[in-house]
Amino acid sequence: MATEQSVDLVDDDTVGLFTKAVLLAALTAALAQISIPLPGTLPPFSLQPFGMFFAGLLLGPLWGGVALLLYVLVGIAGAPVFSNANAGLGYVIAGQGTGGFLVGFLVGAVVAGAIAHRSLTPKPVADLSVPVQVVAFAAAIAVVYAIGIPWLAVVTGLPLARAAAVMAPYIPLDLLKLGIAIAIVQGGYLAGR
Repeated sequence: MATEQSVDLVDDDTVGLFTKAVLLAALTAALAQISIPLPGTLPPFSLQPFGMFFAGLLLGPLWGGVALLLYVLVGIAGAPVFSNANAGLGYVIAGQGTGGFLVGFLVGAVVAGAIAHRSLTPKPVADLSVPVQVVAFAAAIAVVYAIGIPWLAVVTGLPLARAAAVMAPYIPLDLLKLGIAIAIVQGGYLAGR
């Protein structure tokens, strides 16, 4: 709030949304450290998609995208926030072929937020129906695969069909994550956003 001797450079809503974006970037970084290598696959199974889901759902497309952009930029800058404490631009571009999935998480948060809220301004989570959440999260997962699999193929030299086959074991796990994320939302754990 401005007084006669001060000027608001940024309104309180923007400060609040930025703060939430930073917190969701930190949550995504923490969830990335919970990763399990799957035999016969390249990227590890991790809980990063929850960060993407919740960023889009809680903050909408604009600020959800900002949250995941912050996460990726902090990792590129060298903080070990990617799965298995990886970091750096080299890791994003070529390391294990997982950079496309990181970019996909960023775009997926925007897509989830756009579908869930249908505007740049996020609605209260309680106003979002389960079918809308399912479509938003499923579209976000599809975007992650659409960006991540071709990137994986290029970096590893695998044919696109083989890269897609390598990622097939992740599909049921990501659908399980989708269900858990919706259960968390429906359980009211995010209602106080």
